[in-house]
Amino acid sequence: MLLRFTALIAFLALILAALTVRAEPGACGIPLAAEEGWKVAQDRQRAGFDSRSLCAAERAFLESPRNLHSFLVERHGELVVDSYRAGPDRSSYWLWSRRKEFDKDALHDVRSITKSIVVLLWGIAEHEGRVPSLSTPVLNLLPTLSDLRSGGRDRITVADMLCMRSGLAWDESGGYSRWMNDEHGLLWRGDRARYIFDRPINSAPGSQFNYNGGLTAVLGLLLEERAGVDLDEYARKRLFDPLGIVDWEWTGDLRGRTRAFTGLRLRPRDLARIGRLVLDGGRWQGRQVVPEAWVRTLLSPCVSGEAYGHHWWAGKVRVGDKEVAWHGALGNGGQRLFIVPSLDLAVVTTAGEYGEGSIGRVNLHLLQQVVAATREYVGAPSQISEAVRPASTAPTPIETRATLRSVTEEDGGSRTYVYLKIMPKAKVPFTTLRFRVRDRALLNGLSEGATVKFRAERIDGENTLTAIRGVPPCVRFQPCD
Repeated sequence: MLLRFTALIAFLALILAALTVRAEPGACGIPLAAEEGWKVAQDRQRAGFDSRSLCAAERAFLESPRNLHSFLVERHGELVVDSYRAGPDRSSYWLWSRRKEFDKDALHDVRSITKSIVVLLWGIAEHEGRVPSLSTPVLNLLPTLSDLRSGGRDRITVADMLCMRSGLAWDESGGYSRWMNDEHGLLWRGDRARYIFDRPINSAPGSQFNYNGGLTAVLGLLLEERAGVDLDEYARKRLFDPLGIVDWEWTGDLRGRTRAFTGLRLRPRDLARIGRLVLDGGRWQGRQVVPEAWVRTLLSPCVSGEAYGHHWWAGKVRVGDKEVAWHGALGNGGQRLFIVPSLDLAVVTTAGEYGEGSIGRVNLHLLQQVVAATREYVGAPSQISEAVRPASTAPTPIETRATLRSVTEEDGGSRTYVYLKIMPKAKVPFTTLRFRVRDRALLNGLSEGATVKFRAERIDGENTLTAIRGVPPCVRFQPCD
């Protein structure tokens, strides 16, 4: 009788343990199986990881003070980590965040990851003969803009748009809450192509990188025109259905048109599918969905050594004495799809830190922890190395004198900005510039109107003040250095 009772207790304990794992799949446990057929790694060691190190990365996600929502690791076609958290979130049209519970079935805004998915569609359309070659001048494809074929615009090619090297004046700096951000016009302008191309040329087409969501909008317009269906319908037929992605949304603009530059809402597990597709050269479960040659193209730098390819980014994390290369689709707020070809590895994160550039370092740190937990690198000391930046956007620190015009607090004091009047030379008008201050202590002891010497860099897409100190005022007609 005692033996039966002991066996019953042991059996109930096993059931309870199983239920516990199912209730808390993110707590260093095995990911839950799901109807979509993902293979789940039952043993992290066999999947090529040190279990303890990978669990530490998962705990770092779960215990982070940042507003992270999901963290997934996929390797060799198997889900290894599948963790979720609740947190504040908002869509691109909401003014306020609201708390939401995230799990494997919850859709999440992926913001500019949408751009990287659009170029997958472009490669499919190119293989079908629907779109022209990369060397085609774009205005040849937009006859209604024939009046704009001047100033060098007629030399902008499809490749220039894919590489974001059009030369057109366009400004998305300073965050998307800034009213003058050029992307906002894409939401309501009737003729989006004219809105984008009716701008001066700042540099020769193909010569300089400048991030421009409007170029992706034009790619989307061309895809719709050539495919004869809306962009979301083309994506469903040619990409999402073949991948088994059935639960997704693509929110439109204020006129109801599909937004190629943003708007996709996907489950993190389905982002991991995109990662596996790219890692496998455009194949999904043996079927060629995206041409393999196109996958090689979009992961290639437009210019050797640059961080931006054809709407996909690239960078490295350092583990021990080695730098491990990654490619990625990146979206505002902490949306990341990293792939590491040398390890056959994909890492997905979603978050709700929209407009907060520093979340990128958190994403990279999680990626670095995962790489360091692989069998190939476990035990090696590691650190994050900066992504290789395009030469045209490499941070060029400046140090010069200015007067401290004002300090403002935004978002309830969570963000601090300093406005400086620059004094470059005598008889040159002052220019007021705004800089983000990440460390408020930099301003200790400084008062408005003081003459200062400062240092600034462009960090995560924002002009950021990195050092500032009070100095005696410049004497007119004498150097300020």
